[in-house]
Amino acid sequence: MAPARMDLLPELTQDTVRRGASGQTTPAQAEADAEPQSETRSNQLRTVVLDAGHGGKDPGTHGRYANEKTINLDLILQLGRKIKANFPNIRVIYTRSTDHFVDLYERGAIANRNRADLFISIHCNASPSSSRVYGTETYTLGLHRTQSNLDVARRENAVILQEKNYEQTYKGFNPNSPLATIMLANYQHAFMTSSINFAEKVERSFRHNADRKSNGVKQAGFIVLWKTTMPSILIESGYLTNPAEELFLKSKDGQEQIAGAIYKAFAQYKDEVESAN
Repeated sequence: MAPARMDLLPELTQDTVRRGASGQTTPAQAEADAEPQSETRSNQLRTVVLDAGHGGKDPGTHGRYANEKTINLDLILQLGRKIKANFPNIRVIYTRSTDHFVDLYERGAIANRNRADLFISIHCNASPSSSRVYGTETYTLGLHRTQSNLDVARRENAVILQEKNYEQTYKGFNPNSPLATIMLANYQHAFMTSSINFAEKVERSFRHNADRKSNGVKQAGFIVLWKTTMPSILIESGYLTNPAEELFLKSKDGQEQIAGAIYKAFAQYKDEVESAN
């Protein structure tokens, strides 16, 4: 059974549901406003927030031909279309649906404001030490168990350095300090079991439905998962530093397989959560 959502963070107001920092309605929030929720059973999965990592001035990592931000957006939009086509009653909300920059804290805040039941963030990986490393891995929020987990979290969290007033926003959080990330571990504790459950389904689906090498489910201190008040995962869909995997992720067929595998894991998770009724 999915755990009940905690109260929304006190600083989030109803007015900010519809407006970004500029005061204008964003595409993601406009979609949320346009689709009212119907009366549902308590355990029904009603709203999913899909997060394409990086964007705008933050390209993420890159391969020889592709930027991460572009691959992430292609995958997240394709996943959203699959969910809407098969479950039209589910609200699908994007943290970004175009190539623009969104602060890490705002991505989680969008999910909280819209009372999401699930948060899925998609990224691409990189290995600075070897172009032979490849495969998928899915993260939940937690302490860094290995140096490689820490390296991935540092790379993804470093984007906060491009945000205005990041020291005040993240209360002195230093993305390069392993000690600072300990404070992240407690926030998602109530949703850890559900997050790991969904993450395991995603990695299993990558193996069985997309014929990908799975590097397993891992934990690390990702800021984008920090204050989401629902089960949340971050997917590393493959290594752009591996030439073969970059071409796969860049291809139409490869993106169809990756998005399709995530969708099948989502459908399985949804069925399991709702069957608990």
